[in-house]
Amino acid sequence: MPELPEVTALVADLGARLIGREIKRLDILSFSALKTFEISVDALEGQTFASASRHGKFLDFGIGDIQLVMHLARAGWIRWRDNAPQPSKALGRGPLTARLILDDGSGFDVTEYGTKKSLAIYLVKDPLEVPGIAKLGPDPLDPTFTEQVFADILNRSGRAQIKGVLRNQSVIAGIGNAYSDEILHVAKMSPFKPASMEHEDVASLYNAIQSTLRDAIVREKGIPASELKAEKKSNLRVHGRNGLPCPVCGDTVRQVIFADSTLQYCPTCQTGGKPLADRVLSRLLK
Repeated sequence: MPELPEVTALVADLGARLIGREIKRLDILSFSALKTFEISVDALEGQTFASASRHGKFLDFGIGDIQLVMHLARAGWIRWRDNAPQPSKALGRGPLTARLILDDGSGFDVTEYGTKKSLAIYLVKDPLEVPGIAKLGPDPLDPTFTEQVFADILNRSGRAQIKGVLRNQSVIAGIGNAYSDEILHVAKMSPFKPASMEHEDVASLYNAIQSTLRDAIVREKGIPASELKAEKKSNLRVHGRNGLPCPVCGDTVRQVIFADSTLQYCPTCQTGGKPLADRVLSRLLK
């Protein structure tokens, strides 16, 4: 799933390609992805891209007085095309979800692999009409997101596990499963640690959020969309590295499996050498 750094890079890459360009048409090839119907996709024809931005993990393109908003979910992605596309497959077949074509035939494809289809496309007048955007918490890289703001968030979260707090988009926008693992590893903190914590731990975690996300944005700057997934994966310290050595201490990275996701961590760096229990116990093994 693209998270804050990748969505930032997508905005920069696509914005440079799209702003000032005229739309020929937008084809929705998987109708379940389109979540709004008040504005027809035909209204985009002949309109010009004016802006590209993000809200947490949401992409937002300003086109005339319309906002084209997309959430790529877990398995979605955008693939740029320099040339006119080949004829589309039958509707609803394969990973192709939507196709945008510019006046010269170039454009991008929106794809989603797997059987669970969660990718969402919205056409709205105001991005706050998108329920997921309206409920977003503060952006962790906004100047107003200070250490004190973060401390207040953690205090309100109480005994909730910090891993879940970092991933909760209504609490903090843009951090997902991968970067929450990375942030906690940098902070040397257990993913099961309660959110309400001492000042020293708050400062350490806040700094880990800032450095992890900002470093990823710097690494991904200027990288085209087609290379972002590989770049992200190659620079992860613990996420997706179960069974491999921790790059800091050399201990074996371990994981905890949930119903629909996993987390990875280093026992030596984060839990005092103790393996984490499963979600049912939700505490360190004694």
